[in-house]
Amino acid sequence: MTKTIAEINEKIKKGQVVVVNAEEIIDIVKEKGTKDAASEIDIVTTGTFGPMCGSGAYLNLGHSKPRIKVGGGKAYLNDVPLYTGFAAVDVYLGATAIPDNDPKNTVFPGTFKYGGGHVIEDLVGGRDVKLTATAYGTDCYPKRSIETIINIKNINEAVLFNPRNSYQNYNVAVNLSDRVIYTYMGTLQPKLGNANYCSAGQLSPLLNDPYYKTIGIGTRIFLGGGSGYIAWNGTQHNPCVQRSDNGVPRTSAGTIAVIGDLKQMSPKWLRGTTFTGYGATLTVGIGIPIPILDEEILKHTAVTDEAIYTQVVDYSDAYPQGKSEILGEVNYAQLKTGNITVRGKSIKTAGLSSYVKAKEIAETLKDWITKGEFLLSEPVATLPSVDSGIIFKPMPSKSFMKR
Repeated sequence: MTKTIAEINEKIKKGQVVVVNAEEIIDIVKEKGTKDAASEIDIVTTGTFGPMCGSGAYLNLGHSKPRIKVGGGKAYLNDVPLYTGFAAVDVYLGATAIPDNDPKNTVFPGTFKYGGGHVIEDLVGGRDVKLTATAYGTDCYPKRSIETIINIKNINEAVLFNPRNSYQNYNVAVNLSDRVIYTYMGTLQPKLGNANYCSAGQLSPLLNDPYYKTIGIGTRIFLGGGSGYIAWNGTQHNPCVQRSDNGVPRTSAGTIAVIGDLKQMSPKWLRGTTFTGYGATLTVGIGIPIPILDEEILKHTAVTDEAIYTQVVDYSDAYPQGKSEILGEVNYAQLKTGNITVRGKSIKTAGLSSYVKAKEIAETLKDWITKGEFLLSEPVATLPSVDSGIIFKPMPSKSFMKR
């Protein structure tokens, strides 16, 4: 039996749709089998809530009197630098941007108490934010500097646009060295003192649709507490990696670029975050509904933590040096017990993403759909998949030749 997204949307409108989350579908399939479950279930909702450095927002600040050409100048929100290489008052705020004087003057170098992700949280929370800017002045934009207060309610556009979110699987980070190291995977204790991972596992969106059969460009999603869309495949989208027999990648693979109206979102689901000794970022909540169009799609949504494997990588040498060495593989069920074994040593584990929050996102999306407040959208194009021939390229290491 097959279904279409249009048919499922009609069931949503009539209040007849059957929606479960990606945790619930596991037991349903165990009880009824994939064929009966695919016939009964219309949508499986997924969720993830974790730090996503490939995030940011573009803003239109509106014109001052006299006008100022912020584009090409320098601008800051709460002392966090903006990218200004656009039109006169269009700017981009990156989640990892930090003030010019941070971390130079902090007690602990690299504390990074406030960055772009925190500004986004402040904006979304309706708080006032200080804007300062300098410009070179032109005949049509004569003003050369400005200092004012902006609020998300009094700027024209505020759009969350994240070039890389919701990684499809990711490394487990450990530290083989004899010193503490500070990474985007958190603080890693020496001599295999701990292991950090970052995925919701069986709830994670792209792990429930490993070949991107339903998740594509134009897919409507839960984004930051509001609704948004997948705009493109994310940067570093790398589908052509080793996969298990169930289709799930055994290392980091697919990513998505997402977009949505920041004014409709919530600071509950967009949180400024810092990593000691590394930098600032934004923790993002994303949920994707997976329409059950056939039995194969349903089977993929029933993936369990035990069936999702990932690689253990040394972040003191192998990762920073770009080596492909791995220390072993573990599954998410093992990670979630709080301990794994690497090189014969039992190591405590910690997740940087919240499974509890991921489940809340999946439940929220389920509620929206059940109430008829959220319809599915047809993708206008698919994401590049395993037959795309994509080769993940490193940065060239050639010396610059002066002319």
